[in-house]
Amino acid sequence: MYAPRTGTLNIPLSEALPDLPEPNYLTLSTDKHETRVTVLENGMKVASENRYGKFCTVGVIIDSGSRYEVAYPSGVSHFLEKLAFGSTQNYESRDNILQEFEKYGGICDCQSSRDSFIYAASIESNALDVAVKILGDVVLRPRLTPTEIEEAKQAITFQLEDIDMQPEQEPLLVEMIHAAAYRDNTLGLTKMCPRENIPIIDQSLLYTFLKHHYDPSRMVLAGVGIDHDALVECAKRHFVENKPIWYQNDVLTRPNSRIEVDRSVAQYTGGLVTVNKDLSDVSLGPTPMPELAHFVLGIESCSHQHDDFIAICVLSMLMGGGGSFSAGGPGKGMYTRLYTNVLNRYHWIHNAIAYNHAYGDSGIFCIHASSHPSQIAELVDVITREFVGMAGIIQESELARAKTQLQSMLLMNLESRPVVFEDIGRQVLATGIRKRPEEFMEKIRAIKAEDIQWVASRMLRSIPSVAALGNLKRLPDYQSIKSALSSRDGKLPRKGRFSVFH
Repeated sequence: MYAPRTGTLNIPLSEALPDLPEPNYLTLSTDKHETRVTVLENGMKVASENRYGKFCTVGVIIDSGSRYEVAYPSGVSHFLEKLAFGSTQNYESRDNILQEFEKYGGICDCQSSRDSFIYAASIESNALDVAVKILGDVVLRPRLTPTEIEEAKQAITFQLEDIDMQPEQEPLLVEMIHAAAYRDNTLGLTKMCPRENIPIIDQSLLYTFLKHHYDPSRMVLAGVGIDHDALVECAKRHFVENKPIWYQNDVLTRPNSRIEVDRSVAQYTGGLVTVNKDLSDVSLGPTPMPELAHFVLGIESCSHQHDDFIAICVLSMLMGGGGSFSAGGPGKGMYTRLYTNVLNRYHWIHNAIAYNHAYGDSGIFCIHASSHPSQIAELVDVITREFVGMAGIIQESELARAKTQLQSMLLMNLESRPVVFEDIGRQVLATGIRKRPEEFMEKIRAIKAEDIQWVASRMLRSIPSVAALGNLKRLPDYQSIKSALSSRDGKLPRKGRFSVFH
């Protein structure tokens, strides 16, 4: 028999322990972290926010990417991403750059999207000048040697082959839905280098693109965890006083090349892009995946500066979704519409998830779903009904949950220093200022059901974009999908039993 517990074990956690001094809690400063912005004489913006910590994150965000390749062979940006942090005027090789970062516990990375490039590094705060010097060299003074270009060609070739063999088809579907939504213009230009363009992209073409698109007026040097004045001084030394390599040597660029930066506004076209592909044997390892046919349906949304943007973000959270084997639970998406209305009702649907791609001048709201090829017609019918249902009745509980999830995701992401860096850089690049998270929290809080219904109704008036990949013999035709989205119930029209199928 156990003896009865005595002493402190019988004191509830809600009461203080006896004979202990009163705690002295740390008083947090009421001052908010201030984002400071300075414009240099060459047009480059320097933005920073000082935070406590031994490490900082600093990087360059550039208004560049595949959407600007209309006058170039597609794939230039893909090459530049592979060539990032290679040899420069001051560093003989990528290894030299990485070794320099390692001295101060630093790491570096480059990521590109359709409308931006990010070169970034996290490093000890006392090595700020080292990081900015490397960034200045990498962005403005890369050597782009024939050996490096050949290695980039090999890496891109391998990546394209690897994507084709992977069970996960998401990268290809993202390319396809953009090609359908913005046919042959701006955001519809492929982010991946086509195989036929790999041999024709050379050093002079890359330098010509850099000369026009890597202008300081199209850049933001952003930092988190550093003194703003110190960052400005570093920027002046390495981005103003030290000139880009293509101005030091005119021979590097193509002669008489006056290719202006494409300033076209994205033209949403809508349309259909399909790829018939055998996915019956793409599984790797002992656990086989089922054969799937993938379907993405998109409609035009808005830019990230539009008044409707916040409402569309709430709508995306409200739709939610995921895979049929997701763990689920509160906060995991189990209460979103694509779970309750789709994945929990139709066991044969492998996944269904909503997402919104937003850019500076346009956007596309999508639902990606997949099932066995024999049931893709039924899958399309389910998804079109969910699209039309977005403009219908919205329960107060699901709206409140979506708003809370969005606010939670926003604040949790901003606990990460690299995320704060990217947020500062992207906002300053787009608008010249940075809005505080509190402003977005208030806008999310103000969203009402009628706001969601309004943006959904407006989006449903746009021409649909459709991307489909896999065995598509039973995919409904595009006109039937278009008719379903314009109907009251979202159901595919049926003239005969299987008249809507190919």
